[in-house]
Amino acid sequence: METVNRLLESIARELRPVEERIRNHPFAPALELGDVSEEKLRTFAGEQYGIISSDIRSVAYLLARAGHPASRAFFEFVLPGEQAAMTNLLGFAAALGLDENDLVSHRVHPGAQAYKTCMAWLALQRPHSEVAAAFLVNFPAWGSVCGRIADALRANYGMDDTGVAFFVGFAESPPEFSELAKAVIAEGLNRGDCPDGIRAACRLLQEYELMFWDTLL
Repeated sequence: METVNRLLESIARELRPVEERIRNHPFAPALELGDVSEEKLRTFAGEQYGIISSDIRSVAYLLARAGHPASRAFFEFVLPGEQAAMTNLLGFAAALGLDENDLVSHRVHPGAQAYKTCMAWLALQRPHSEVAAAFLVNFPAWGSVCGRIADALRANYGMDDTGVAFFVGFAESPPEFSELAKAVIAEGLNRGDCPDGIRAACRLLQEYELMFWDTLL
């Protein structure tokens, strides 16, 4: 596991500028000032519906092709979280006066959907170690922004627990998430997965995360 930790620490250093741009993206401060319109929040809901619905299928596919115990345990852990996120997203949408038909009919923006496209590519073609590492590197930055959004929606937009559950659910990763992900990475490295491939997957998913926020703003 020491090898895995060293690799992840190295990737984190390389991607720190991107992570800081995500954590400090102007969207969250604008929400904290009450300067984001409800129409923009509806756009967020529509874009996330496209992402989450795709990610559920991607993770289900990853689980279906998981041939090693660590990979199966990890994706069995992740899939219910993605499904819960969809349920919670519908609660957020309802607080904005939207139903699922509205989300389905939302005209998505390519820049906001690049993340899910990368995720689908990783699920279809790349080793599980790359997916686990990309999730592990990406989720803390995403979760940090989600925590700020949840607080801002309560304070400035009058949303209740149901309305903010989507963001609260991502705000902190359970401790076992990291250990399960690292086990997949270790398993992959032991089988000969390329560390440079893991680095590339982490970089792409993190940069597409930033693209989502830039497109939304």
